[in-house]
Amino acid sequence: MGRTIAIANQKGGVGKTTTAVNLSAALAAKGKKTLIVDMDPQGNTTSGLGLDKNDLEKTTYEVITNEYPIEECIHQDLFENLSLLPANRNLAGAEIELMTVDKMQFIMKESLNQVKDDYEFIIIDCPPALGMLTVNAMTAADTVIVPIQCEFYALDGLTQLIYTIELIQKSLNPNLKIEGVVFTMYDARTNLSLQVVENVKSYLNQNIYKTIIPRNVRLAEAPSHGLPINLYDARSTGAESYGLLADEVIENGGAE
Repeated sequence: MGRTIAIANQKGGVGKTTTAVNLSAALAAKGKKTLIVDMDPQGNTTSGLGLDKNDLEKTTYEVITNEYPIEECIHQDLFENLSLLPANRNLAGAEIELMTVDKMQFIMKESLNQVKDDYEFIIIDCPPALGMLTVNAMTAADTVIVPIQCEFYALDGLTQLIYTIELIQKSLNPNLKIEGVVFTMYDARTNLSLQVVENVKSYLNQNIYKTIIPRNVRLAEAPSHGLPINLYDARSTGAESYGLLADEVIENGGAE
């Protein structure tokens, strides 16, 4: 049975989608059958993997509203070993629609359970808000990876995220764990980046990944070409970093 990992941080612009896409692609490149689930109404994961998000009829929204079974909505092997459950702006309406649904927090979990055995990893890209979509993702997940940007306000909101995870552990998903924190957008030229890393390490009693994702032009360019970084520029520092992060994630689960 596969491991389900939510990539979450309610702050926008911290490299959450970049991490979801490129960690998934790196796992797939290492031979791990991987499904990436786009649960962000912005649909950046979907367009970043080359699909026209506005042209899709079967998405995460249709899974959540029970219009189509999840198997019909997944784009299988978009790249080798990498499949995608896409999203677009329709998903924004799901927040309101879910309010009237019985056991609304478990809809994604129940859907993913139907395909969980087909994948070694399921990576969920959460929206940058702690609403019902994120709750659904965390109820379905085994663990959470938290990307943190190396900037002055890095710790803002992190307390709230950890509090939310603790609430979900208590009431919805007692086995949920924070898998780890990954630093993104690291700029080796600034003392600030180094300072942020040290601050977070001293503040957080959490696993912090050794791999730090640098600021990288090629990493920023890749989504506009509809490719993950390892296929857009395999020799870039961004591709190398996400490859190393994938090794750590595999090791975390005690996988071979």
